[in-house]
Amino acid sequence: MTERRIAILLKGYPRLTETFIAQEILALEQRGFALEIWSMRRPHDAARHPMHAQIRAPVTYLPEYLYREPLRVARGLAWAVRRPGFRAFLSAALRDLRRDPTASRLRRIGQAMVLGREVPGDLAHLHVHFLHTPASVARYCAILTGRAWSFSAHAKDIWTTPDWELSEKLADAAWGVTCTQDGLARLRVLAPEGHVALAYHGLHLGRFPAPPPARAPRDGSDSADPLRLLCVGRFVAKKGHGDLVAALALLPEDLHWRLALIGSGERAAAIAGEVRRLGLAGRVEFRGSRSQPEVIAAMREADLFVLPTKRADSGDRDGLPNVLMEAASQRLPILASAFAGTTEFIADGTHGLLVEPGDPTALAAAIVRLARAPALRARLSAAAYGRLRADFAMDAGIDRIAARLAASAGLARDAAAQVEAEAAPEDCACAS
Repeated sequence: MTERRIAILLKGYPRLTETFIAQEILALEQRGFALEIWSMRRPHDAARHPMHAQIRAPVTYLPEYLYREPLRVARGLAWAVRRPGFRAFLSAALRDLRRDPTASRLRRIGQAMVLGREVPGDLAHLHVHFLHTPASVARYCAILTGRAWSFSAHAKDIWTTPDWELSEKLADAAWGVTCTQDGLARLRVLAPEGHVALAYHGLHLGRFPAPPPARAPRDGSDSADPLRLLCVGRFVAKKGHGDLVAALALLPEDLHWRLALIGSGERAAAIAGEVRRLGLAGRVEFRGSRSQPEVIAAMREADLFVLPTKRADSGDRDGLPNVLMEAASQRLPILASAFAGTTEFIADGTHGLLVEPGDPTALAAAIVRLARAPALRARLSAAAYGRLRADFAMDAGIDRIAARLAASAGLARDAAAQVEAEAAPEDCACAS
């Protein structure tokens, strides 16, 4: 057994919107970690990124809905009731059910029993991405099996999970990281001292082409060669697509532009309807989900990247969107909201322009300013590219995570071996 054999638990895999997770898994494998991926959901995206093909870790899918795999769930329950940790597991599960009596909570309890039974004994440590439902499965499984677990927290999971749940998960986890100072400040209020550290995702710049030659100095004055705007992000409230469409309707008639939207999600139809209502349909193109090479190709063709993120009514908010760093890698000028982790990468007037979130009028004014000033766009994009290379390369964050995982897997080895020894022969099962 290697000390670095680790289970990575994800809500879904692979996902086009989670390039930062695929990048981290691949980087850990390249550092010598033997990983297995356990996913709570099967993929829904037809396309995949090239990184996914490079990842060697085997993938096992837990029952997304318990009733669809009753035999597997029953075997997990039969296994769980014979574990030394079952009483503690049951106590934690029932306590959480009283506070959150939902079908989702029941699914996480069932998934944890299946995971506990099927995860091989030589997987010494669990690491989970996201502190909401995936961390519930990891925590319950850890209680059952005696393994340690750790987490990477990102965005929605930090801001929409109740305080009581965050506090208990933070106390039970061996350690955790998060990807923005904004999220770190939130978690440190609830976590034990020194329990959570900052680890920016950054970019593996070697996977991206060099920036294209200097862009054409389009200023929106030529209807035959309009300014090309690009927005990449899921169609969810926190991405601010509605504000972007409202801002476009405010642009002066003599500013000629086209917008490409890349992404999919629950609000796509509503945004398309708003585009039609405002008479913008001929200038807005919905491209759907795209692989990373296709996204980069779109960035190389664009004149301005726009991402007006904001706080959703549900409390959901972004961390530091990786797509901003991807835009910077191609020296694509950036216009974004001064919100959440964005300000940790982009300083207003230095690396891009920032406006207040939820303000279409300010967003429209910034688009006009940048459209009319190609030289300003070139200066800002060069500065963002320099900042990316100097301060947001991938290695620093991966090194921090890798060091902690290596230590945790080694420390957890004895506990995992004990769990394996306690298991009856008929309880040993490979994942299906």
